Amino acid sequence: MAYISVKLWEPTNQVNFSLVTEFLLLGFSNLGDIQLTLFAVFLCLYLIILSGNVIIVTVIHLDRSLHTPMYFFLGILSISETCYTFVILPKMLINLLSLLRTISYGNCALQMFFFLGFAVTNCLLLGVMGYDRYAAICHPLRYPILMSWKMCAKLAATCAIIGFLFSLTGSLLVFTLPFCGPNKINHYFCDISPVIRLACAETYINELVIFIGGVLALMVPMIFIFISYGFIVSTILKIPSTEGKRKAFSTCASHLTVVIIHYGCASSVYLRPSSKHSSGKDRLVTVTYTVVTPLLNPMVYSLRNKDVQMAIRKVIGRGRFCPKGLE
Repeated sequence: MAYISVKLWEPTNQVNFSLVTEFLLLGFSNLGDIQLTLFAVFLCLYLIILSGNVIIVTVIHLDRSLHTPMYFFLGILSISETCYTFVILPKMLINLLSLLRTISYGNCALQMFFFLGFAVTNCLLLGVMGYDRYAAICHPLRYPILMSWKMCAKLAATCAIIGFLFSLTGSLLVFTLPFCGPNKINHYFCDISPVIRLACAETYINELVIFIGGVLALMVPMIFIFISYGFIVSTILKIPSTEGKRKAFSTCASHLTVVIIHYGCASSVYLRPSSKHSSGKDRLVTVTYTVVTPLLNPMVYSLRNKDVQMAIRKVIGRGRFCPKGLE
């Protein structure tokens, strides 16, 4: 069994208990033969996510017309989403084909740390992208100053630093607790709620701090985005031409779609007391923001964008005609 025996000496007596050294990820093990179908579906989705994000980052890097703050943050988001899915999906795919679905204590802690880090970073990046749209539409003349390349780099770095500070705090609050058994995590990765339930100690304070952190990480960027879009809508309505309004709205529609799905699903899981969590429902909702949302970013937010489509054609065209020019 995945336990080690530990002896604690107290003034009056000696206490023996076992500490968990590995966890069992139950995931979708209760679905039987459907797991093979899920493996095929999730593998296809994962490959689409990887290829879509690689295309986006490559095209943004190669095409100078996309060297703008909006596409800079889109590229950073694509990189972050790729890392985010890499932390969860490969292990989930392996477990769908395995009989032994274990993960070591240390790897579980690392998975939670990187998952939370990239998840919070993505939330903050979506908030920064909302601010970018606000600056571009509401303050077009000051836009080059408000969103200079130096400012963009600082904002991106700040998102990552804050994201992983939140992650470090949350992971420490979970893994400084003792785990003496059981070791079965009713999820397909080491998420906060199913792991902290296994702790053999009072977790109220830890859960309260984690809940407050979740509120800050989710609600602050979301409120900031909706305030920004309040100003954006007000500005767009003042544009006299219908075509101008349509173009302005089209630059925001995809971003809002991703924001609503991402924040909506994440909020339904993390902005609730632990006692009200339902493992089955949470797994379904978690699949949405760990698989569907990363899929939406390249498919909806990027590949449906006319500038990106044109840039992809240009890059493909260069690749097609470059060899002839070298002959």
